[in-house]
Amino acid sequence: MSESVRLRLDLAYDGTDFHGWARQKGGLRTVQQTVEEKLSMVLRHPVELTVAGRTDAGVHASGQVAHFDTTRAALSQRSIDGEPHKLVRRLAKLLPVDVRVHACTEVSPDFDARFSALRRHYVYRITTHPRGALPTRARDTATWLKPVDLDLMQAAADRLVGLNDFVAFCKAKPHATTIRELLAFEWKDVSTPAEPQLYEAHVSADAFCWSMVRCLVGCCLRVGEGSRDVEFAGQMLNETSRSSQIPLAPAAGLSLVGVDYPDADQLAARAEMTRSRRAAEGTELG
Repeated sequence: MSESVRLRLDLAYDGTDFHGWARQKGGLRTVQQTVEEKLSMVLRHPVELTVAGRTDAGVHASGQVAHFDTTRAALSQRSIDGEPHKLVRRLAKLLPVDVRVHACTEVSPDFDARFSALRRHYVYRITTHPRGALPTRARDTATWLKPVDLDLMQAAADRLVGLNDFVAFCKAKPHATTIRELLAFEWKDVSTPAEPQLYEAHVSADAFCWSMVRCLVGCCLRVGEGSRDVEFAGQMLNETSRSSQIPLAPAAGLSLVGVDYPDADQLAARAEMTRSRRAAEGTELG
């Protein structure tokens, strides 16, 4: 039997025309299904990807990470010659233009793209200019129709940082925890002459619940436009269910930009700790 090999993929995609990352029934176009099909074609065996963050429909990524298992025999074919990095060129010829693989590297069997992760980093890009987004950035820039005060949005964001129950900000799954540690939440004015009134939210956490980043952004936008006071954000942490007072910001502005992992000798311990914690909290492990 050929030796098993674990490979890490670093990839990017424009999520506009995808129904999210995760493979779905009914033949809907997803990132997972698209990449798995091409990998399976090249390697000549079924491939199943495990991903760091299962992004929603319309959400983008520049720093997504996934892993899969293959064999030395599958990598020995002429076009790859046992060198995983050659898969990058092969996939570039096969994948559609809205998904690209940056790198393909062999990793330890202890590496788990999902459970070994320490932190996920997102950027949310939004304009309040009456014109809307610059046409060349319209697919990754959301539009908010009211002007906002950046200082007020930052003050709201500051109240959300820390270990909290973010149930008001999530589409909660049954029996799953909504407790997360929000490590950083920073708003920046990134306006240029070509893109006035342009802002970015940089958000990092150990993990995120379903639609959590878009709700965090929506909460701050409500404060920034003046329809809620700064204390509104903190008050939402006392809610016991998803709050209709928090708007879901458009998916177009959100991008997964990075995932952090521990050193190689800590991968197994991190994955085991994450699995144990999720099991104890009742979070879905799949």
